[in-house]
Amino acid sequence: MFRDEIFREAMELSDVPRGLPLVAGLTGFADAGGAVSQVNKYVFETLETQRVGTFANDMLIDYRARRPIFHFEETSLTSYEPPRLSLDLVSDELGTKFLFLSGYEPDFRWEQVSDTVLDLIDDLAVESSSWVHAIPMPVPHTRSLGVTVSGNREDITDALSVWRPTTSVPGTLMHLIEYRLQETGHPTAGFVVLVPHYLSDTEFPDAAVAALQSVSQATGLIFPTDVLRESGRKFLQGIAEQVEDNHELRKLVDTLETRHDSYMEDNPLPSPLMGADGEIPHADDIAQELQNFLAKRGDRDAPDEVVDKP
Repeated sequence: MFRDEIFREAMELSDVPRGLPLVAGLTGFADAGGAVSQVNKYVFETLETQRVGTFANDMLIDYRARRPIFHFEETSLTSYEPPRLSLDLVSDELGTKFLFLSGYEPDFRWEQVSDTVLDLIDDLAVESSSWVHAIPMPVPHTRSLGVTVSGNREDITDALSVWRPTTSVPGTLMHLIEYRLQETGHPTAGFVVLVPHYLSDTEFPDAAVAALQSVSQATGLIFPTDVLRESGRKFLQGIAEQVEDNHELRKLVDTLETRHDSYMEDNPLPSPLMGADGEIPHADDIAQELQNFLAKRGDRDAPDEVVDKP
């Protein structure tokens, strides 16, 4: 039996197949476009899952900072939704199994959680580890979403990473786990989906599609994304109509497109985010106008499969 005070088995680890890939998506950092929360919901509503184990909430969560949800009906509390950080055994569209670490990012004990995850990876002889998250960037919604890739899988970084900065970034638990895995030589890749910053507070279906595509390329897993893609097409069509009717918005989007395309064509700009003057393009007007537009749409056009958390 796997013995760890913060991880509680829901099934015997001896029953879990060895040599599977691990995929991870934890909420709590930027999660621009709701990419991670959509992926988590997608997995649990679309694929076959079996709980391997859960992490102990009382040791990892500041409940006053992230209060759990109770449902109240007239005079009674009828249900309680505790936070969840879990490891699950999942089958993709073709029945290929993989391990899925998902849920919240802990408030406490990052080193201990990291050690536990590494022990599980070792005990289960995990083949490779991939994880996803998303950050807001001043890039246009009219172009395919790019990703920044970290880790030690040069085949993946060479093929997919469109932005390779040298900088300091706020850390996440998965950064720590990736760092520890690299020290052991375990194959690992972290994918950061670059989401238009003016869409970062919405649930953008294409962000989830980009995350799932990245995982597919790292693992060979197959995910049916037709529903997400159709929702994305409708979502972008609505935004295109809004932009087309507003000259100032169209001008700002054109600027983002020009800078993005110049970078992608190997123009010697330092990044797709800056112009030749080194300034990040301001697109606050886009953000405000489109957020107002999306707010007006409300639930009328919101796709059923794109909601907050699974």
